[in-house]
Amino acid sequence: MLNNGFNCYFYGHDCGNAPKICTRSQSTEAAKCFPSQGHKIYMKHVTIKEIADRLLLSTSTVSRALVGDKNIRRETKEKVLEMANRLGYRTNTMARDLKSGRTNTIGVLVPEMVTPYASTLIDGIKKTLFKMNMRVVVADSHEQASQEADNLDLMERFRVDGIIISVTDSKANRSRLEDLMARGTPIVFIDRVPHGMEVSQVIVDDYMKSYFLIERILRSGRRDVAYLKGPDTVFNSRERERGYRDAMRRFGIEVTERHVVDCGITYDDGRRAARSLLESGIHCDTIFAFTDIVAIGAMNQLRDMGIKIPEEIAVASFSGTILSEMSYPRLTTVEPPLEKMGAEAARLLLEKIDNPDSPCKKEVLEAMIRMRPSTGHYD
Repeated sequence: MLNNGFNCYFYGHDCGNAPKICTRSQSTEAAKCFPSQGHKIYMKHVTIKEIADRLLLSTSTVSRALVGDKNIRRETKEKVLEMANRLGYRTNTMARDLKSGRTNTIGVLVPEMVTPYASTLIDGIKKTLFKMNMRVVVADSHEQASQEADNLDLMERFRVDGIIISVTDSKANRSRLEDLMARGTPIVFIDRVPHGMEVSQVIVDDYMKSYFLIERILRSGRRDVAYLKGPDTVFNSRERERGYRDAMRRFGIEVTERHVVDCGITYDDGRRAARSLLESGIHCDTIFAFTDIVAIGAMNQLRDMGIKIPEEIAVASFSGTILSEMSYPRLTTVEPPLEKMGAEAARLLLEKIDNPDSPCKKEVLEAMIRMRPSTGHYD
């Protein structure tokens, strides 16, 4: 993995033309390239011409032998491969990609890399693409639409074959995304999607799962549920609020504007929102938070204020990351199949790359509701 200083990370089975590092025992021929420095040897880039000169063969013969051309004699292939191994030859992936018209590289843009949510999505993407010998470039937008726009420009400069993106804002970079797709860059959206665009996407049903979670909490006897909402610029936040409001309405419970607290997406936002809610004098027996990290911030604030969880106030959320299992008490949450979502997004993107005219697909995967001690549910 390489960090290029632009909030961007490269993953793959090779590093293109980056210098190779090997141990002293790997190649005596390679040791002649540079003097040993400690236990590592920095190898120069070995060319096909060098192999050809050593074996008194043409560069064309060596090139064909390295790719397994069936018209090259077996003995010649074996000699070429043996010499390539001795010299530490590595395929020039840049030259190969220029010939094919592809870079075999996929760009992935995520809003943040602080929580396990994005990293688990990325794991699913990488596992699928690595099987296809694809490289992955990941860029973190730091929840800023302007950074996301810069990252999209970066991906275009890298000439990626396609992009998987979870947007920071449902509208901010819409024209930029439409322009990229119109010029032939396949794009698949995951989790956070641009509202109203006809695009390939992999999501869970934020509305229905929030509705069912609140319904289960209300059926357990609680009535005063407050919602710590995320930014309105994130469509998921609005959908989770809609599910919360409709569930409360179905049970005949009024939701005042004071029960819905504009929050944010960070741990500190959760702490501030919980404190603001209680200091406003609103009575609630449950807090439903936009994400796990917001919920954990709220839980810690409640404990600091001497409030017992769940005896006095229960807490639930939506994200289902490992953080929900690590909190105390363990957090009731909606758990999307994050790794599966990443894998499905990668599959849809590969389809788009192979067949640019294929229709856009919307994949809605099943999320699980995990009732845990933070709402008084014990395994």
